[in-house]
Amino acid sequence: MSQDPNCFKLSKSISMIYRNGKAYIDQAMSHHNISSGQYIFLFYLFNHNGSTQDQISKALDMDKATTTRAVQKLESIGLVRRERNSDDHRINNVFITEEGNALRKELYKVAMDWDDLLLQKLTPDERSTLQKLIGKLSENSKTHKKQTI
Repeated sequence: MSQDPNCFKLSKSISMIYRNGKAYIDQAMSHHNISSGQYIFLFYLFNHNGSTQDQISKALDMDKATTTRAVQKLESIGLVRRERNSDDHRINNVFITEEGNALRKELYKVAMDWDDLLLQKLTPDERSTLQKLIGKLSENSKTHKKQTI
């Protein structure tokens, strides 16, 4: 394990970006009663409407309980609906409602605005490099998670 103090600075910076991003999204979407804990599920469903809760959990690397809570919350505010799978009644398929679909542009705008704020002082080359490096960090974190579970 590295004793380089910059390693902690990286973790601290990632944590700060994550917390600030959550606060930004929470504030921007508060008038719709959507928090940062639910918006990622909507983004997934915009492109994978009708997915099962298990498919959502796996795709987003979330535990089933977190997915269930998020879907229940989104369902309670009318943005998604769950339907029993016709082939297997133990499975729920999750669909975006008209109300949920109406938020698509606004949600994408909020996410893009946050990205723009984060990247505003970076050159196109720096943005490209950052995207590649963040992708590698993400893969490293998944590999470690799989090894420790």
